[in-house]
Amino acid sequence: METVGPASDVAALRARLRDLLVERAIRYGEFTLASGQTSHYYVDKTQITLMGEGLYCLARVVLDQLEGMNVHAVGGMTIGADPIAGAVAALSVCHGQPLDAFIVRKERKDRGTAQRVEGPVKRGARVVVLEDVITTGGSALGAIEAVEQELDAEVVQVLVMVDRLQGGREAVAEAGYEFTALFTVEDLGVQVE
Repeated sequence: METVGPASDVAALRARLRDLLVERAIRYGEFTLASGQTSHYYVDKTQITLMGEGLYCLARVVLDQLEGMNVHAVGGMTIGADPIAGAVAALSVCHGQPLDAFIVRKERKDRGTAQRVEGPVKRGARVVVLEDVITTGGSALGAIEAVEQELDAEVVQVLVMVDRLQGGREAVAEAGYEFTALFTVEDLGVQVE
């Protein structure tokens, strides 16, 4: 079974992920964000999270961040966290640190099991909430609330691919959770508004 490579391998994957974000995901123009704010740039995260190479690099870097954390599962608000959580869970088996994945629906479904949190996560599990891009922190905090209420989960950390530096980190920290961003928009060459 493959294990997470030397730090230099993960550093190379992180550098490649950054390059892919800059080349493929950063767009300039006028955009309305999920938070309702407008912006002169947009991080088109699906250009990375639905691209084989980008998702592989991201999942490996996330696994490296989670090493030694005694975490049982990763996931977050659908649809942004879905590909990341699935890739991390799949790769985790090959890297000797098996994790499950979960998704949080925006609303509880009214059929079947009527769950808001989907996935093979046990009550009381230690979880990391994933986010593709964070602006105000609303989606991450919504996911936290859902997994704590529905699964009595212990949220160990919020881990995001890109922090737009618009209050998300502060909102998560103020709510009492650890926060890690793999990159800020400044790391990607964006001039913050």
